[in-house]
Amino acid sequence: MRTLAYGSWPSPIDAALAAAHDGHPEYVGFVGDEAWWTEPRPTEGGRRTLVRRRADGAEESVLPAPWNVRSRVIEYGGLPWAGAVQDGRPLVVFVNFTDQRLYRYDPGSEPRPLTPVSRVGDGLRWAEPQLRPEPGEVWCVLEEFTGDGPGDVRRVLAAVPLDGSAAENRDAVRELTDDRHRFVSGPRVSPDGRRAAWLGWDHPRMPWDGTELLLAEVADDGTFGEPQVVAGGPEESIAQVDWGFDGSLLYASDRTGWWNLYRDHQPLCPREEEFGGPLWKLGQRWFAPLESGPIAVVHGRGATALGILDPETGEVVDAAGPWTEFASTLAVHGERIVGVGASPRSAYEVVELDTRTGRARVIGAAHDDPVDPAHYPEPQIRTFAGPAGREIHAHIYPPHSPSRSAPGDELPPYVIWAHGGPTSRAPLVLDLEIAYFTSRGIGVAEVNYGGSTGHGREYRNRLREQWGVVDVEDCAAVALALADEGTADRARLAVRGGSAGGWTSAASLVTTDVYACGTIIYPVLDLANWGSGETHDFESRYLETLIGPLAEVPARYAERSPVEHADRVTAPFLLMQGLDDVICPPAQCERFLERLAGRQVPHAYLAFAGEGHGFRRADTMIRALEAELSLYAQVFRLAPPGIPTLELTT
Repeated sequence: MRTLAYGSWPSPIDAALAAAHDGHPEYVGFVGDEAWWTEPRPTEGGRRTLVRRRADGAEESVLPAPWNVRSRVIEYGGLPWAGAVQDGRPLVVFVNFTDQRLYRYDPGSEPRPLTPVSRVGDGLRWAEPQLRPEPGEVWCVLEEFTGDGPGDVRRVLAAVPLDGSAAENRDAVRELTDDRHRFVSGPRVSPDGRRAAWLGWDHPRMPWDGTELLLAEVADDGTFGEPQVVAGGPEESIAQVDWGFDGSLLYASDRTGWWNLYRDHQPLCPREEEFGGPLWKLGQRWFAPLESGPIAVVHGRGATALGILDPETGEVVDAAGPWTEFASTLAVHGERIVGVGASPRSAYEVVELDTRTGRARVIGAAHDDPVDPAHYPEPQIRTFAGPAGREIHAHIYPPHSPSRSAPGDELPPYVIWAHGGPTSRAPLVLDLEIAYFTSRGIGVAEVNYGGSTGHGREYRNRLREQWGVVDVEDCAAVALALADEGTADRARLAVRGGSAGGWTSAASLVTTDVYACGTIIYPVLDLANWGSGETHDFESRYLETLIGPLAEVPARYAERSPVEHADRVTAPFLLMQGLDDVICPPAQCERFLERLAGRQVPHAYLAFAGEGHGFRRADTMIRALEAELSLYAQVFRLAPPGIPTLELTT
């Protein structure tokens, strides 16, 4: 074991390796007996492909480049594909990212468009396809722009003919509902085909604030009757709805303060843990009923497990295995359950659970250690005390190397990671971006600050009208606690985050003196403009909950906006932005930099063409990671080998 200063350790985990392993499988489903899912391809321009697992266990990428299976509905997208077996062969429909058209794919032939292109605004978009082979349709969520503004949009449930007759004819798309709700998710059709259930909600609520569960009768000709609201409301979030094979209505509601499961409005397993989550993407699934009666569930408090719920007894038996976190995607077929699981020692992989044997195994996207696992971090689950004694949940990743240690009198630098959302959380899973830093001798602390999910509605609601306060305070409390206990060097603390985490990073640099530098990635920086038309429709009224109504508290918007207080920034920072970002547009960064001009604060601004909200291309991620490390190296006086120097300007 050689002694070398923190931040200077050599590591086999370089930026290219971390970029190549960014992202994970999503949207699992069955096509007949075969499991299918989507997977990222960072080295292929950041596209997502569709993967099938054949009966012999072979994995096959179904669609070559440039096909990109990804929806842009509400910008964050959602379930982009569906499949079934028809006449003994797979029939698949999917959304192609580039033109947002819905396509039909019959293996052995080229995909054929099912929906038209609209030249109005951002056109027609589709998500959550549900194949209805008997009437020859696919039912979807349709997002249709009616003008050029981000708010000129309507959303309905719609039926698209599978024969391609709507490929050039918008009138051939049959609308199943009207647009009385600003947002919809679904539909789910009962086993007898006579009823449909879906979720709807309206501004200013976000889906984790309050949604309505709607039911409608389905006539023989496939038309919907008048919908009825049967659950939910302004302060009750229904995260998912489905049907049991016996025709019972199943849904996850947080009416008790926790997302729990209900069957025909009766609780199945009342617990202070979550059986649902924030609906950031349409088609997320935390439960799936099995034909034999049990229900597959992704559940937990903080971390999530894959389990089988007995609806008669309320008992849950979790799958045995190394996975400590499961994503919000599930599919069932017969007695088989497929999900996506990970752990601190393995990235997300496709996992199948056989309910007859209780055996769980990896069937796709299997984790393969690209380096010796001895270089991975060894995380700690911690709870810290924040202001007024409130609990703050965090994951601490100390510096770790199998061959290097630091001098005994040196404390390590630490970077506080603020997750996006902000109504989200940081899962405890292997992330090579984190390992990129820890393997070089830089600690990382992921903070699930007040407002994060996984700990009930009360914890989530801490951020109501307190964004820029509670998140900033909680991150600072963790940083200072690490320094006070002798875990971190008080003089070498940094903060970083993307999206809402970028906001927290910027707000932290404006309002505290805790950090020596910061990394701000595709952030919100200007509340007044972001909340009055400078973002997409989905989050356009989000600030009414996070800050308060702009018309009522305009001073609060000004006081908390980093762009209004750029003169308070004294610490060096790195600002990174995708130029195609419509959620947090480049104008926010440009305005912030204009206000900073002449302040003599060392900084760098990296703007990436072709990137949106969340970097997906390998070359972008490599540049971003190396730039971030170079910032810390310059500010903390580290000497990481082989890293290009980031030019800081004033």
